[in-house]
Amino acid sequence: MHFSSGINRPPYEAMDGFLQVTSGCSHGSCRFCTFYNDAPFALSQIQEIEEDIKELKAYGVKYKRIFLQGADPFILPYERLMQVAVMIHKYLPYVESIGGYARVDNVKNKTVEQLRKLKEVGYSNFYFGNESGDDYLLERMNKGYKAEAVIEQLSKLDEAGMKYIVNFLGGLGGHNYGIRHARESANVINQLNPTMVYASELTLFPDTPLSEDNRNGNFEEATEVERLEEMLEFIRCLDINTVFKAEHVTIPVPIRGKLPEDKQNMLELLQKQINCAKNGEMDGFRKNVRSL
Repeated sequence: MHFSSGINRPPYEAMDGFLQVTSGCSHGSCRFCTFYNDAPFALSQIQEIEEDIKELKAYGVKYKRIFLQGADPFILPYERLMQVAVMIHKYLPYVESIGGYARVDNVKNKTVEQLRKLKEVGYSNFYFGNESGDDYLLERMNKGYKAEAVIEQLSKLDEAGMKYIVNFLGGLGGHNYGIRHARESANVINQLNPTMVYASELTLFPDTPLSEDNRNGNFEEATEVERLEEMLEFIRCLDINTVFKAEHVTIPVPIRGKLPEDKQNMLELLQKQINCAKNGEMDGFRKNVRSL
């Protein structure tokens, strides 16, 4: 297999087949992330992709889903994505869906009609790392777009009927900023129709620009109590029918359920965690997160 980095995927995609179609990240400038800096951004050669699909077939595992590798493989133009789908279904006819990570601006080079056709050949539930709906933080973290673009681009997926997942990155605003971040982000997501909202928490690693800001006194991390209060406010403000999951390694206690029916149960669980955090029971948790 032609992998330029290790396998990267959300926890719930663990049983998928993995196929690299891009390397690195097309943006590569978010201040909190150096996850894909070990490889420059590049499109995989179509011959390499076909070779890897044949190798997946040789494994003998009948994968139901292929999770494309690269920070944002959905940046591929419509024609290349269709070409990849045709090859996948040729060699792996049991595959039912194709996904991967994505950036919001990956949608810009595709029309609603193209998205509809991509859905028809199996593309579904790409994980969009929007992280926030707060314009100040989107600019502060150098995400490369603002909240308006999140709504504009992901609404195209809604119109096309293509399922997708959005992310909320708690703690992104640091100390004393969580409640605003929660409300602004929920307001954006409430204008969309994601199949899942997947939450994780900011964890600083030494090689990121944001860690340098922290060392220089230009960024102060949120406390564990603040993070939990932010997550509680975020869930409280969500007003759509969707699945909510916060079960990443950066989350002290997994939280999951359907909205709106499980909202109260999730809020009560979070309140119990807040009480524990106030008693100092989670003081060492963040330091023990070694990797994502």
